[in-house]
Amino acid sequence: MKPPEFITLGLLLLLIGGTTAMGGASEAPEAMLNRFSEMAPGEAVTGWQPITFKKIDALTRYELVEDGGRIVLRADSVASASGLVKPLDIDPVAYPVLSWEWKVNRTIAKGDVTKKSGDDYAARIYITFAAPPEKLSFIQRTKLAAIRMVSGKTPPTAALAYVWGNRASVGSIHPNPYTRRVQMIVVDSGADHLNQWRSAHRNVVEDFKRAFGTDPPRISGVAVMTDSDNTGESATAWYGDISFSRKTDD
Repeated sequence: MKPPEFITLGLLLLLIGGTTAMGGASEAPEAMLNRFSEMAPGEAVTGWQPITFKKIDALTRYELVEDGGRIVLRADSVASASGLVKPLDIDPVAYPVLSWEWKVNRTIAKGDVTKKSGDDYAARIYITFAAPPEKLSFIQRTKLAAIRMVSGKTPPTAALAYVWGNRASVGSIHPNPYTRRVQMIVVDSGADHLNQWRSAHRNVVEDFKRAFGTDPPRISGVAVMTDSDNTGESATAWYGDISFSRKTDD
Protein backbone atom coordinates (compact mmCIF):
# COMPACT_ATOMS: atom_id res chain seq x y z
CA MET A 1 0.00 0.00 0.00
CA LYS A 2 1.23 3.48 -0.80
CA PRO A 3 2.77 5.21 2.26
CA PRO A 4 1.61 8.54 3.80
CA GLU A 5 4.23 10.48 1.81
CA PHE A 6 2.58 9.27 -1.38
CA ILE A 7 -0.75 10.75 -0.33
CA THR A 8 0.60 14.26 0.11
CA LEU A 9 3.41 14.50 -2.41
CA GLY A 10 3.95 11.31 -4.34
CA LEU A 11 1.15 11.59 -6.88
CA LEU A 12 2.75 14.80 -8.08
CA LEU A 13 6.43 14.22 -7.40
CA LEU A 14 6.31 10.85 -9.14
CA LEU A 15 5.54 12.65 -12.36
CA ILE A 16 8.77 14.58 -12.64
CA GLY A 17 12.42 13.71 -12.56
CA GLY A 18 13.35 17.38 -12.47
CA THR A 19 12.02 20.71 -13.57
CA THR A 20 11.95 22.21 -17.00
CA ALA A 21 12.27 25.90 -17.68
CA MET A 22 9.00 27.72 -18.11
CA GLY A 23 8.24 30.60 -20.40
CA GLY A 24 11.17 30.19 -22.78
CA ALA A 25 11.37 28.66 -26.21
CA SER A 26 11.27 24.86 -26.29
CA GLU A 27 11.94 22.25 -28.87
CA ALA A 28 9.18 20.62 -30.86
CA PRO A 29 7.82 17.57 -29.03
CA GLU A 30 9.19 15.14 -31.61
CA ALA A 31 12.68 16.35 -30.71
CA MET A 32 12.05 15.97 -26.98
CA LEU A 33 10.24 12.64 -26.69
CA ASN A 34 12.31 9.47 -26.78
CA ARG A 35 10.35 6.93 -28.78
CA PHE A 36 10.30 3.34 -27.59
CA SER A 37 10.16 2.15 -31.21
CA GLU A 38 13.59 3.64 -31.86
CA MET A 39 15.23 1.77 -28.97
CA ALA A 40 16.56 -1.79 -28.75
CA PRO A 41 14.97 -4.74 -26.91
CA GLY A 42 16.59 -5.48 -23.58
CA GLU A 43 18.46 -2.17 -23.39
CA ALA A 44 17.84 0.78 -21.06
CA VAL A 45 14.89 3.04 -21.79
CA THR A 46 16.79 6.08 -23.06
CA GLY A 47 15.70 9.51 -21.82
CA TRP A 48 13.11 8.24 -19.32
CA GLN A 49 13.78 8.34 -15.59
CA PRO A 50 12.58 5.79 -13.01
CA ILE A 51 9.92 6.70 -10.47
CA THR A 52 10.13 4.90 -7.12
CA PHE A 53 8.55 5.45 -3.73
CA LYS A 54 9.72 5.25 -0.14
CA LYS A 55 8.44 2.19 1.73
CA ILE A 56 7.46 0.40 -1.48
CA ASP A 57 10.03 -2.31 -2.09
CA ALA A 58 8.19 -4.17 -4.86
CA LEU A 59 8.80 -2.34 -8.13
CA THR A 60 7.00 -2.71 -11.42
CA ARG A 61 9.39 -4.07 -14.04
CA TYR A 62 9.75 -2.06 -17.25
CA GLU A 63 11.58 -3.42 -20.29
CA LEU A 64 11.78 -2.87 -24.03
CA VAL A 65 10.42 -5.82 -26.00
CA GLU A 66 9.44 -6.65 -29.55
CA ASP A 67 5.73 -7.00 -30.19
CA GLY A 68 4.22 -7.40 -33.65
CA GLY A 69 7.43 -6.36 -35.38
CA ARG A 70 8.04 -3.16 -33.39
CA ILE A 71 9.68 -2.20 -30.13
CA VAL A 72 7.38 -1.26 -27.25
CA LEU A 73 7.63 -0.79 -23.49
CA ARG A 74 6.36 -3.69 -21.38
CA ALA A 75 5.37 -3.21 -17.73
CA ASP A 76 4.88 -6.14 -15.33
CA SER A 77 3.33 -5.37 -11.94
CA VAL A 78 2.91 -7.88 -9.11
CA ALA A 79 1.62 -6.06 -6.02
CA SER A 80 4.10 -3.37 -6.99
CA ALA A 81 4.37 0.30 -7.89
CA SER A 82 6.86 2.34 -9.91
CA GLY A 83 6.93 4.20 -13.19
CA LEU A 84 8.96 6.00 -15.81
CA VAL A 85 8.92 9.75 -16.45
CA LYS A 86 10.11 12.02 -19.24
CA PRO A 87 10.54 15.71 -18.27
CA LEU A 88 9.28 18.07 -20.98
CA ASP A 89 8.62 21.73 -21.70
CA ILE A 90 5.76 21.96 -24.19
CA ASP A 91 3.20 24.62 -24.97
CA PRO A 92 -0.10 22.67 -24.96
CA VAL A 93 -1.82 25.28 -27.11
CA ALA A 94 0.75 24.76 -29.87
CA TYR A 95 0.78 20.96 -29.48
CA PRO A 96 -2.55 19.97 -27.94
CA VAL A 97 -3.00 16.46 -29.35
CA LEU A 98 -1.63 13.63 -27.23
CA SER A 99 -1.48 10.25 -29.00
CA TRP A 100 -0.43 6.80 -27.86
CA GLU A 101 -1.14 3.08 -28.06
CA TRP A 102 -1.43 0.63 -25.20
CA LYS A 103 -2.45 -2.92 -24.40
CA VAL A 104 -3.17 -4.78 -21.13
CA ASN A 105 -3.60 -8.45 -20.28
CA ARG A 106 -6.13 -7.81 -17.51
CA THR A 107 -7.74 -5.03 -15.52
CA ILE A 108 -7.38 -4.61 -11.77
CA ALA A 109 -10.41 -6.46 -10.34
CA LYS A 110 -10.48 -4.45 -7.12
CA GLY A 111 -9.68 -1.18 -8.86
CA ASP A 112 -12.00 1.69 -7.94
CA VAL A 113 -11.51 5.29 -9.08
CA THR A 114 -13.29 6.58 -5.95
CA LYS A 115 -11.21 4.81 -3.28
CA LYS A 116 -7.61 5.02 -2.12
CA SER A 117 -7.61 1.24 -1.70
CA GLY A 118 -8.58 0.90 -5.37
CA ASP A 119 -6.09 3.37 -6.81
CA ASP A 120 -4.36 0.81 -9.05
CA TYR A 121 -4.40 0.64 -12.85
CA ALA A 122 -3.10 -1.82 -15.39
CA ALA A 123 -2.06 1.18 -17.48
CA ARG A 124 -2.01 4.93 -17.04
CA ILE A 125 -0.29 7.90 -18.60
CA TYR A 126 0.25 11.12 -16.69
CA ILE A 127 0.63 14.59 -18.17
CA THR A 128 1.86 17.19 -15.71
CA PHE A 129 1.52 20.96 -15.87
CA ALA A 130 3.74 23.54 -14.18
CA ALA A 131 2.24 26.98 -13.67
CA PRO A 132 4.56 30.01 -13.41
CA PRO A 133 4.87 31.35 -9.82
CA GLU A 134 2.96 34.55 -10.56
CA LYS A 135 -0.19 32.51 -11.22
CA LEU A 136 -0.07 30.80 -7.82
CA SER A 137 -1.48 32.05 -4.54
CA PHE A 138 0.81 32.89 -1.62
CA ILE A 139 -0.18 29.66 0.14
CA GLN A 140 0.49 27.60 -2.99
CA ARG A 141 3.89 29.24 -3.47
CA THR A 142 4.75 28.58 0.17
CA LYS A 143 3.82 24.92 -0.09
CA LEU A 144 5.77 24.44 -3.31
CA ALA A 145 8.81 26.14 -1.77
CA ALA A 146 8.64 23.74 1.17
CA ILE A 147 8.44 20.75 -1.17
CA ARG A 148 11.45 22.01 -3.13
CA MET A 149 13.45 22.34 0.09
CA VAL A 150 12.62 18.77 1.17
CA SER A 151 12.77 16.96 -2.17
CA GLY A 152 15.02 19.15 -4.30
CA LYS A 153 12.35 19.03 -7.01
CA THR A 154 9.69 21.45 -8.14
CA PRO A 155 6.36 19.63 -8.27
CA PRO A 156 3.81 20.30 -11.00
CA THR A 157 0.74 22.25 -10.02
CA ALA A 158 -1.69 19.85 -11.69
CA ALA A 159 -1.80 16.62 -13.65
CA LEU A 160 -4.08 14.66 -15.94
CA ALA A 161 -3.99 10.88 -15.63
CA TYR A 162 -5.32 8.89 -18.56
CA VAL A 163 -6.24 5.43 -17.28
CA TRP A 164 -7.43 2.00 -18.35
CA GLY A 165 -10.12 1.51 -15.72
CA ASN A 166 -12.05 -1.44 -14.42
CA ARG A 167 -15.70 -0.41 -14.15
CA ALA A 168 -15.65 3.36 -14.62
CA SER A 169 -17.32 4.71 -17.75
CA VAL A 170 -15.14 5.61 -20.71
CA GLY A 171 -14.85 9.40 -20.95
CA SER A 172 -15.63 10.02 -17.30
CA ILE A 173 -13.40 12.28 -15.19
CA HIS A 174 -12.62 11.60 -11.54
CA PRO A 175 -10.47 13.39 -8.96
CA ASN A 176 -7.74 11.12 -7.70
CA PRO A 177 -8.74 9.90 -4.21
CA TYR A 178 -5.41 11.20 -2.82
CA THR A 179 -5.46 14.70 -4.34
CA ARG A 180 -7.71 16.79 -6.55
CA ARG A 181 -4.61 18.20 -8.20
CA VAL A 182 -4.62 14.98 -10.22
CA GLN A 183 -7.72 14.43 -12.38
CA MET A 184 -8.19 11.01 -13.93
CA ILE A 185 -9.78 10.50 -17.35
CA VAL A 186 -10.96 7.01 -18.26
CA VAL A 187 -9.85 6.22 -21.82
CA ASP A 188 -10.45 2.46 -21.83
CA SER A 189 -12.37 0.38 -19.31
CA GLY A 190 -13.23 -3.23 -18.65
CA ALA A 191 -12.20 -6.47 -20.28
CA ASP A 192 -13.68 -6.16 -23.77
CA HIS A 193 -10.36 -5.30 -25.39
CA LEU A 194 -7.83 -7.24 -23.33
CA ASN A 195 -4.66 -8.25 -25.19
CA GLN A 196 -5.57 -5.89 -28.04
CA TRP A 197 -3.66 -2.77 -29.03
CA ARG A 198 -5.79 0.31 -28.49
CA SER A 199 -5.06 3.73 -30.01
CA ALA A 200 -5.91 6.96 -28.19
CA HIS A 201 -5.91 10.61 -29.24
CA ARG A 202 -6.70 13.27 -26.66
CA ASN A 203 -6.80 17.07 -26.80
CA VAL A 204 -5.05 17.95 -23.54
CA VAL A 205 -6.21 21.58 -23.65
CA GLU A 206 -9.85 20.55 -23.80
CA ASP A 207 -9.32 17.81 -21.21
CA PHE A 208 -7.61 20.22 -18.83
CA LYS A 209 -10.43 22.74 -19.15
CA ARG A 210 -13.00 20.01 -18.47
CA ALA A 211 -11.07 18.70 -15.48
CA PHE A 212 -9.90 21.94 -13.85
CA GLY A 213 -12.09 24.66 -15.37
CA THR A 214 -9.16 26.79 -16.57
CA ASP A 215 -6.69 27.00 -19.43
CA PRO A 216 -3.66 24.74 -18.98
CA PRO A 217 -0.17 26.02 -18.18
CA ARG A 218 2.90 24.54 -19.87
CA ILE A 219 3.35 20.78 -19.92
CA SER A 220 6.21 19.77 -17.64
CA GLY A 221 6.32 16.01 -18.11
CA VAL A 222 4.80 12.74 -19.25
CA ALA A 223 4.90 9.50 -17.28
CA VAL A 224 3.75 5.90 -17.62
CA MET A 225 2.78 3.79 -14.64
CA THR A 226 1.41 0.29 -14.13
CA ASP A 227 0.77 -0.45 -10.46
CA SER A 228 -1.07 -2.93 -8.29
CA ASP A 229 0.33 -2.31 -4.80
CA ASN A 230 -2.92 -1.21 -3.15
CA THR A 231 -4.93 -4.20 -4.30
CA GLY A 232 -2.14 -6.79 -4.24
CA GLU A 233 -3.06 -7.93 -7.75
CA SER A 234 -0.97 -8.29 -10.91
CA ALA A 235 -1.13 -6.91 -14.44
CA THR A 236 0.96 -6.54 -17.57
CA ALA A 237 0.76 -3.58 -19.92
CA TRP A 238 2.46 -2.64 -23.17
CA TYR A 239 2.99 0.99 -24.19
CA GLY A 240 3.67 2.18 -27.72
CA ASP A 241 5.16 5.54 -28.68
CA ILE A 242 3.72 8.63 -27.00
CA SER A 243 3.59 11.84 -29.00
CA PHE A 244 2.28 15.41 -29.04
CA SER A 245 1.18 17.08 -32.26
CA ARG A 246 -0.56 20.13 -33.61
CA LYS A 247 -4.31 20.05 -34.01
CA THR A 248 -5.39 19.34 -37.57
CA ASP A 249 -8.54 20.73 -39.11
CA ASP A 250 -11.23 18.15 -39.81
